[in-house]
Amino acid sequence: MPRLEDVANIALRVPSILVLDLLYKCDIDSFTEHLKNEDMLFKYKYVIWSLYYSGHVVNVVVLVLPLRHIIKLYLHILTTLLFYVGHQISKDYVHGEVQYGYDGALYLDSLAFHRFVTALTSQIILSTLCAFLMKTRKVWLFSAYLLPLLARLCAMPHDTLLLVNSFSTALTGIGVAMFLLSNQFVPYRLARAAYSELLQLEVVELYRLLAVAISLWNQFAVPVLFSVFWSVLFVVQLCSNFTANNTSGSHEGVLFFLLKSVSECCATPYSLLGLTSVVSYLALGLLSFTKFYLGGYTAVQNDNVMHRGVAEGVTLLLLALQTGLLDMQALQRTFLLSIILFVVITSTLQSMIEITDPIILALGASRNRSLWKHFRGLSMCLVLLVFPGYMAYQISQFFHMDFWLLILVSSCMLTSLQVTGTLMIYSLFIGELFCTDPIDSLDEIIYWVNAVSRVLEFVVALCVVAYGTWESLYGEWSWMGASIIIIHSYFNVWLRAQTGWRSFLLRQEAAKKINSLPRATANQLQRHNDVCAICFQEMSSAVLTYCGHFFHGNCLRKWLYVQETCPMCHQAVGPTPPAPAPAPAPAPAPGHAAGDFQAAPPASRGTEPGRAAERRGSRDQTPGRDATHQPPANLPPPGSPDQQEGADSLGRGGRPALGEGLHRPGDLVEGAGQPGGESRGRLEPWEEGADSLGRGGTVTAWEQGPWLD
Repeated sequence: MPRLEDVANIALRVPSILVLDLLYKCDIDSFTEHLKNEDMLFKYKYVIWSLYYSGHVVNVVVLVLPLRHIIKLYLHILTTLLFYVGHQISKDYVHGEVQYGYDGALYLDSLAFHRFVTALTSQIILSTLCAFLMKTRKVWLFSAYLLPLLARLCAMPHDTLLLVNSFSTALTGIGVAMFLLSNQFVPYRLARAAYSELLQLEVVELYRLLAVAISLWNQFAVPVLFSVFWSVLFVVQLCSNFTANNTSGSHEGVLFFLLKSVSECCATPYSLLGLTSVVSYLALGLLSFTKFYLGGYTAVQNDNVMHRGVAEGVTLLLLALQTGLLDMQALQRTFLLSIILFVVITSTLQSMIEITDPIILALGASRNRSLWKHFRGLSMCLVLLVFPGYMAYQISQFFHMDFWLLILVSSCMLTSLQVTGTLMIYSLFIGELFCTDPIDSLDEIIYWVNAVSRVLEFVVALCVVAYGTWESLYGEWSWMGASIIIIHSYFNVWLRAQTGWRSFLLRQEAAKKINSLPRATANQLQRHNDVCAICFQEMSSAVLTYCGHFFHGNCLRKWLYVQETCPMCHQAVGPTPPAPAPAPAPAPAPGHAAGDFQAAPPASRGTEPGRAAERRGSRDQTPGRDATHQPPANLPPPGSPDQQEGADSLGRGGRPALGEGLHRPGDLVEGAGQPGGESRGRLEPWEEGADSLGRGGTVTAWEQGPWLD
């Protein structure tokens, strides 16, 4: 039953953390101050401190014990509690008999007989439970408290009953002491076994130590353990505060009541770690709900490391340690915790935007017809647009405006600006859906919408830095404030400005290159008779690169935003044609005469558009390019050694293989053997040389075979 073991592994360790939390809250110094006598202070002060530290050590040891040992420990503790219950039942029964004053036969007094039967039944049940917990059939070992009942059954006097009751208590104590003495070396054996396991692991290198730490982290389920601990603490604190408010008659707001309860549950390092784990799981649940709401169950399965809620929990922990949250009074801790939680919520909203943004843009760009998907995306964007503004308004009502509050409010403004830009781009996509013709300048419009959004974010960040600098110079200056200003200036001002300016220069350079390229004429497009290699759409207009390839102008511009090379041959796309470079002549194939193939003329990979058109015209006039694809008479048959050697000489002729349309016989290529180039067919051996003529590049010896004479 692995699920039950997981529950027990967490539930049985929570009491140890609760005791550690209570020990941390104990003020030993104030307790020892009440000892007025110096002799008592000298005697008991060190005893109290020893018990205090011993309690910490014992609870830490219990916390890290293996599960089977923890279960055995709890069984012994439960047996001890049953012994105590049996002692109380026997004690109450004997004192009740003494007060009742009847020491005759039990069957002659119904009330005395009823008390006797009740006590006897209780003692038998307790003895049986103790034997069951200790996994033994010797029930008599736990039946010492039956002796007073047997004495009463024998009608012994009351003084004898009191003596027998004391004897049964002493007998039980002797049994417990003998058990403890027989198991006094159990902690030593456990420590020795743990030490032996550590030696076997050979934790010498850092990565092995890290692996052991991760294994223990998963074995003890530390985040879940601290989350359960803090949840129990929070429920107890809520009940306590609710009872106190009802008793005093005070009325507090629900939000302040919850914040006060949360702040009182993070007064120790243990409770702060518990709150960190709870916040991480809450953020994970909210992000998972966002994925499920927008994309369904499949979207939840696509896990992202940055969307696991860890960043939110770590943010809360670092801010709490940095601001000294644990050392503050209850009311101060409440207000500071509200600011820290505000930062955490803002970080969670930013992660929700990162999830929502690509989904809503994909719905608009893909022209999805599902109204329910569009409604879910738009409703989530509306929440992310309105909620940050509401948060900024609420926090500005509680606190005076300063540099720290301005940073919080600016983060909310940036969140709303990002959602506004996303909605504007989505509106452009939807507007194009209702247009009969596509919007040619849509890419430019989207770029300027993003640019305006980024400029506004930059202005907000710049205002925050300016206000913080002014406050540091003419107000209260601190190292913490100065470091925050420097970090904010670098990440939110300098990096934003650098990224935006680089993007602007890249677009300007791409536009300059596109404008310098020649436009393809109608005859060239008709002879090319192919689709754009970037978007795979028909080309009514195109630009012609200096390497002889055709693309849509907008498609090539988007490509140049990412890379500065041709998508087909990976040659640099520049505003001027590159200088011609001679290509090495191919070596003649073995077994053929020198006159079988003509030498390839020196030519560069990038040729002028006129030369490309001339080559395409020669390709159209090549014999063997009709619908039947019959090979020339002087071409070696497919698969023959001569044909294979000719193909090998083609690969050695300097013709690049990447993106240039050189294929092996039988490969699938676009537009082969079909009019209009709208389908894909198999390229026959005699078509390889002629097909490469129309794709730009050097005319090799294979392409200048005898059938072109």
